[in-house]
Amino acid sequence: MTRIGIVAEPPGENRVAATPLTVQKIVALGYEVVLAAGAGAASAFPDQAYADAGATVVDEATAWAADVVLTIAPPQPADIARLSDDATLIGMLSPALRPDLVEALSTRGITALAMDAVPRISRAQSMDVLSSMANISGYRAVVEAAHEFGRFFTGQVTAAGKVPPAKVLVAGAGVAGLAAIGTASSLGAVVRATDPRPEVADQVRSIGGEYLAVEVAEQMVSSDGYAKATSEAYDRRAAEIYSEQAADVDIIITTALIPGRPAPRLITADDVARMKPGSVIVDMAAAQGGNVAGSVAGERVVTDNGVVILGYTDLAGRLPAQASQLYGTNVLNLLKLLTPGKDGRMVLDFDDVVQRGVTVVRDGRSTWPPPPVQVSAAPPARTTDAAAAAPPAKTGLSRTARTALAVAGAAVLFGLSAIAPEPLPQHLTVLTLSVVVGFYVISKVTHALHTPLMSVTNAISGIIIVGAIVQLAAPGLVVQILAAVAVLLASINIFGGFAVTRRMLGMFSKGDAR
Repeated sequence: MTRIGIVAEPPGENRVAATPLTVQKIVALGYEVVLAAGAGAASAFPDQAYADAGATVVDEATAWAADVVLTIAPPQPADIARLSDDATLIGMLSPALRPDLVEALSTRGITALAMDAVPRISRAQSMDVLSSMANISGYRAVVEAAHEFGRFFTGQVTAAGKVPPAKVLVAGAGVAGLAAIGTASSLGAVVRATDPRPEVADQVRSIGGEYLAVEVAEQMVSSDGYAKATSEAYDRRAAEIYSEQAADVDIIITTALIPGRPAPRLITADDVARMKPGSVIVDMAAAQGGNVAGSVAGERVVTDNGVVILGYTDLAGRLPAQASQLYGTNVLNLLKLLTPGKDGRMVLDFDDVVQRGVTVVRDGRSTWPPPPVQVSAAPPARTTDAAAAAPPAKTGLSRTARTALAVAGAAVLFGLSAIAPEPLPQHLTVLTLSVVVGFYVISKVTHALHTPLMSVTNAISGIIIVGAIVQLAAPGLVVQILAAVAVLLASINIFGGFAVTRRMLGMFSKGDAR
C-alpha cells in the first residue's frame, strides 16, 4: 500500500497540505496516510482530528520518507535530501521562477508534481490551486486594506453629517481581482477595475464594479488561460488611467502577474505621491517584484505622504483553515486523477495533458516546461470580403411582408366594422386597439421577463370565467354543466397564472421568494 506523508510547513506558513476531511477521502482511495505531529496546528486542525480521519501521527522524518509527500511551500535542500528514493513530491514548486529547485529535484530519482502548474482548462479547474488561493487572497486583500483604512467603506448619511463611500481601484480582473471587487463592493465601496481583456467587463459589472476600458487597437486573447504581456500602446494608456485614478481613489489593489516573468510595474512613485494621506495600496504581486513602486515583499511600508503600501505575500495563509481546506481539496482531486483504480496505486499518464502539465520531474529527469496547451482561440476571421459584407441571414417574414399583413388585417377589421350590426363594430374596434397596444407593450419587455409576463396574461385571459358564471343560470342542463366546467378550468388558469408569476418574479428579487 502506498504511503502518503503530510509534512509540517516551514515557519511563517500557516497552511497545511491536507485537512482531516480530505485525509478521510484519501484513505478511501486506498492510501495509507501519515502526518507529521503538529502539522495542522497552525490551521486549527489538531493531530487527534487527523487520527480520527484515519491518519497515523508520526515524526517529521518519517513523514518526509513516505512514498508520496504532500507539501505547500517549496522544499529546502535539507528536505530534498530526506525524500526516499523513487518518492513523489506534490506541492507548489513555482517551476517557471525556480529553475534551481527543478535542477535540485532532478538530481534525485524522484517525481515532482507542481500544483501551481495545473493547465487552465475546464477539466482541471477542480485542481487549480492558483485560482483557489487567489480567490482567498483577493478577499483578504480587501480585509487588510479595510483594517488600514481609517474610514467606512460604505457611504452613510448620519445626524453628524454625510460620510462618502470609499473609492477602490482594482488592477486586474482575474480570480484575485474579481474576489477583491466583489468583496469591496459588498462592503459598500465604489469599485473600479482595469484589465487588458475586454471580455471581463461584464464580470466586473455583475459583481458591482465599474470597468475602466483601456482604449487601444489591440485586443488581448489568451491561449493558455493565463495573462500575457501587453503592448506599449496599452501600457501608455493604462499608465495615464492609473495616474488619474491614483489622485481620486482611496484604495488600490494590484493583482497583475505574468507566469514565468517578473510582475509588471503599474503604479509609479509619482502615482503614489498623488494619493491622499491615509490611502492604502495592497500589492498582491509583491513576491514577484511588485506592481507598485516602493512595495516590499512581506512588509508594510508608509510613504512620506502617508500612503500605506502592503506587500504581504501570505494573504491566503492569513485564512489558514479555509485555505488549507481548498488546497487539500485540490490535492485530493489530483490524487483521484492519479488513482484510476482507487486501489492506493498512483499511475502517472503522460498522455493526459493535466498530468503532463503538472509533472516537473519524472524519475529524476526534468520534464519542464510541458508542451503548450491550447485552451482558447480567437474568433475565426472572414474568408472573403463578400462574406464580411454580407448581412446576417434572417428567418421569417421580411419587414415589408409584415407591414403588408398588418395593413391587410386592419383593412379587414375596419371593413367588418362598417357592415357588421351593432354592437359588433365597437367590439372589433376594441380588439384592434388591444392588438396594437399589446404588441408595443410586449415588444418593449426584456426577454428575461417574458415567462412571468406570459403567466400574467394567462391569468388575465381567465376573464372568460365571467361569461361562464353568467351561463350557470341559463336554462338547460347541458349548458349548466359546460358552464361549470368552464368556471373550473378558468379558475385554474387564473390562480395558477398568478402563482407562477409570483414564483418567477421572486427569482428577480433579493431574498427567498415565499
